Amino acid sequence: MSDVPEREQVVARLRPHARALFWPTVVLFVIAGAFGYFGGTFSEPWLNIAVAVIAAVLVFSGWLLPLLGWLARNYTITTRRIVLRSGILVRMRQEILHSRVRGLTVRTGWLQALFGSGDILVDIGSGAALVLKDVPSVVLVQDAIHDLMESNRRE
Repeated sequence: MSDVPEREQVVARLRPHARALFWPTVVLFVIAGAFGYFGGTFSEPWLNIAVAVIAAVLVFSGWLLPLLGWLARNYTITTRRIVLRSGILVRMRQEILHSRVRGLTVRTGWLQALFGSGDILVDIGSGAALVLKDVPSVVLVQDAIHDLMESNRRE
């Protein structure tokens, strides 16, 4: 065997379950319907402008911000580490080497179980943990991380 270390490879890139976008999308449709019904119906021009501005603010806060928050959070699992990236204005990046992981815990609520997702708590000792929230196919991801931890311990 050679002493050259194996290159790190990406095993999976994940985002939280897309179910998180259900209510923001409902909000978008309700706002679009209400604006379609009320927009341009008032005799005063300032009222029509006010309705458009209110609709724009509601779309921004009720749909666009949750969408950007969902897009900004992702998990990367490589052959050597787990990387969590999150944040819209302030980006945060957490990395944990598989060799530092003491254990994995899967926590699944009833709605998460219905969709096959769940939270993975990555225990790194001394009471600290990294939480991968609402991971799709949570059991498959947990098994993959276990396999990667075992293969890193054998090396």
